Amino acid sequence: MKRSTRTLFGTAIALLTLILAACGGSSGGTSATKLDIAFLPKAINNPYFDAAADGGKKAAGELKGTFKQVGPSQANAADQVPFIQTLTQQQVSAIVVSANDPNALAPALKQAQSKGIKVVSYDSDVAQDARSIFVNQASTEDIGRTEVQVLGAQLNYTGDIAILSATSTATNQNAWIDFMKQELSLPKYANMKLVKIAYGNDDDQTSYNQTQALVQAYPNLKGIISPTTVGIAAAARYLEANNLAGKIALTGLGTPNGLRKYVKDGTIKQFELWDVGHLGYLAYYAASALVQGKITGKQGETFTAGALGSYTVGANGQVLLGKPTVFDTSNIDQFNF
Repeated sequence: MKRSTRTLFGTAIALLTLILAACGGSSGGTSATKLDIAFLPKAINNPYFDAAADGGKKAAGELKGTFKQVGPSQANAADQVPFIQTLTQQQVSAIVVSANDPNALAPALKQAQSKGIKVVSYDSDVAQDARSIFVNQASTEDIGRTEVQVLGAQLNYTGDIAILSATSTATNQNAWIDFMKQELSLPKYANMKLVKIAYGNDDDQTSYNQTQALVQAYPNLKGIISPTTVGIAAAARYLEANNLAGKIALTGLGTPNGLRKYVKDGTIKQFELWDVGHLGYLAYYAASALVQGKITGKQGETFTAGALGSYTVGANGQVLLGKPTVFDTSNIDQFNF
């Protein structure tokens, strides 16, 4: 009887030890949490999103997580949806998405959320209830207004201008353009006129053709703002090829590597962007913090993003990377992305 009691007691202790060990593996919500995080950009094979992916990969290495990037070859919201559905079926731990349309992706993303998958938007937001965090590259207002300020100074605040955007439904593009219009409504821009908003669909050839159409349709055109890395590079190529450098000013958002030659030959005097690698790096860390239960997306929560330091979740679940950088001949060779 004593031996039997001791045997049962020993068995119970062994089982209890196994249970505690299993539970203890997830103590603090971190050590046993899978970090299988997928990035879904507007389109793949885009230098901008490739740079962001490099940042995401770096963060994954530091956190001992996995990284993959999938997406359509063209910037189209409908083409992003199947990738969300596939990632949901694969039960990744988080989806980090840049939206071609804020609402078109929402149903698929909500379905992913219902399966326990965390959703972070970066670069271009989705509907707020379809994600927990939006990692914004810079203040939307800062980007929109400074684009106009940069061009206005070059034109002495006089002349017809146009905007060459990406897709007509892109969340970030439309938000920036709204602030561009607000800036243009100020008295000092009274002699500047926005004649057209064109859409190059984040496609090189389409953007090139749209630049040509703008120049032909508006013979008094003095400046173009293109807040898209694909669009500004295509516009610069057109202006350079047609000897329009210095005749039509061009600014917008681009990568130093993509625009260096145009800055040095005078086609572009100044343009803006942020450290795109840092954007991807921060987005991965934000996603991991959600997966590990460190944050939920509530305003005021904080998390650490590796070498970038501590970040605080702002209103509407927004996390701000920082202010945009202005690139010109004085600093462009200091950057390599």
